[in-house]
Amino acid sequence: MNTKIKNHFKKADSKLFKTLIGVEESLEEISPIEPHEYFFRLSREIISQQLSGKVVHKFLERFIALFPDEKINPKNLLKLSDQKLRGIGISWAKVRYLKDLANKIKTKEVNLENLQKLKDEEVMLHLTKVKGIGNWTAEMFLMFSLGRPDIFSHGDLGLRKAIEKIYNLRNPNKEKIEKLTRKWSPYRTWACRILWGYLDIK
Repeated sequence: MNTKIKNHFKKADSKLFKTLIGVEESLEEISPIEPHEYFFRLSREIISQQLSGKVVHKFLERFIALFPDEKINPKNLLKLSDQKLRGIGISWAKVRYLKDLANKIKTKEVNLENLQKLKDEEVMLHLTKVKGIGNWTAEMFLMFSLGRPDIFSHGDLGLRKAIEKIYNLRNPNKEKIEKLTRKWSPYRTWACRILWGYLDIK
């Protein structure tokens, strides 16, 4: 983490800065991924919803194996039968979500190549057109795929849990959390990573 971001948290929020000192070594820089990787990243997010890490890894290996000699892209996914996708272990709902993602890209209702040029709110609106992609998934994509620096996810239970512990709050509402996160802007993505890092060592 660069000095400019650290100094911002030091001035804006002493409790978050103290937490940062304890987790800083585990925080790696995030670089935006290339547009040709967006489809796989979103497919991965759909597959991994509500699953543990080990299960996700197994399902993703099977998913990748469905494309032995071809690229993982919407065109090739649409060639696969629903049964074949179901066979990697995911639910029928996730099969529908993957197909919906591929279809919306095919019909240009969703344009992944244009995402880099859109504002954060526009990316959210664009991605949530897809069945199975809600605000949380779109926010994770903004953070870890597009590398946007000022994203906070109100729907992430881990972030809420960390905030409750660090700030000694009991069931804070969205407005209270939003007021707190304003102090972290324009680096709320880094604040989220500090909070997740805090949970990892607790």
